[in-house]
Amino acid sequence: MLILNSPLSILLVGSLCLVANAQLPAGSPKPAERVRQIILGSRSLGAHGFGYSSNSLNTLSRKLTPADVPTLIDLAADKDLHVGVQFALASQCEATLIPVRAAVIQHKISFLDAEEVMHLIEDFAVCRPQTQQASAAMRSEIHSLGEAEQRRLEEEEKEKAAENARIQRNALKMLDPEMAKSLTRQEREEVYKRSLKAMGLKEDGPMTSAQREMVERMYRTMVLGESGTRPPN
Repeated sequence: MLILNSPLSILLVGSLCLVANAQLPAGSPKPAERVRQIILGSRSLGAHGFGYSSNSLNTLSRKLTPADVPTLIDLAADKDLHVGVQFALASQCEATLIPVRAAVIQHKISFLDAEEVMHLIEDFAVCRPQTQQASAAMRSEIHSLGEAEQRRLEEEEKEKAAENARIQRNALKMLDPEMAKSLTRQEREEVYKRSLKAMGLKEDGPMTSAQREMVERMYRTMVLGESGTRPPN
């Protein structure tokens, strides 16, 4: 949870109101294509070709409004607008703060991109000092959230690797009739299902009659422990 002092908390709540109350022109909502063209049109020629700069921020702040923030967040996944969206979001100052934080949590914007948006706001003179201060606090929080997410993913990978290794060991045990007896039914089912997955099959998925017969035979032998051959009827 973001913890700020009272003035900044009020500022962040106010940013929600800016987005919620921003009025669109009469008629249909602004299309994403219009916002895209504004972003691309804000680029300037530099040493490395067309890119985004402080001039881009000024242009975007004039041509975009808080009502465009949701559209900008939707465009964040567009690789061609990757950096431009960062500048566009930063150009909206306080109206961007809470929506970007929410987008990070919903995985609509990466942690690194969100941090860069906050950094741009901190350095954008058009944004009020209170907003710049709030963005600095928000950037710190987003960074912490990103680190926590990375630790969670690493832990999940470790658990997944350990689980795979355990099932693989059990699969090897099933090759030995005596060792197979030490496995529980749940452990045998895990090996059975993993074998099906390796073959690209699912118990409830589409199969040919031959595949269905094979899967049923696998279930009897691997899970129920029956012999590989069935007695004649």
